[in-house]
Amino acid sequence: MASSSSSPASVITPEDVLESLMNDGTIDALRLKIINQLKANEELKSTTIKMAEQSKVLNTPGAEKQTKRELFDALRQELEAPVLEKASKSVWELILDSNGLGKEISETVERVFCRLSGREAPLFGEAQPDRAKDESRGKEKHANVDNGTDEFHSASKKRSFGDLN
Repeated sequence: MASSSSSPASVITPEDVLESLMNDGTIDALRLKIINQLKANEELKSTTIKMAEQSKVLNTPGAEKQTKRELFDALRQELEAPVLEKASKSVWELILDSNGLGKEISETVERVFCRLSGREAPLFGEAQPDRAKDESRGKEKHANVDNGTDEFHSASKKRSFGDLN
């Protein structure tokens, strides 16, 4: 990565950005946020509890005679895949949320890309919520682009997660 970040003109790859995010602890911090939000997800908790309460394992005659370990192993075999599927869907909702964690991820990735490529970082923070105001000021926005400052113009070039794959 050192060679690709030494020159602003060099091509920055997704791997370069990922490596930087991994090395500076950003990935770990995002993972922790996702885990904490999953733990706080009451809908996911209640769905998992309902699945356990309705499980064949616990509702089979003689289940009360099984050891805790036998019940746990049988429950895990029955429910692990569907519970993980629901958790996975919840994680993707968090990651793709354009107003919450997904927005934070997008902004962080773009900021790191800009830093590695030697470009000025886009004005996200306060400017992002004002997008509606910016769109209503179309003439000003075009004037800024015409004057050589492409602050608003660069936002329209933002790639979605699908484009990154």
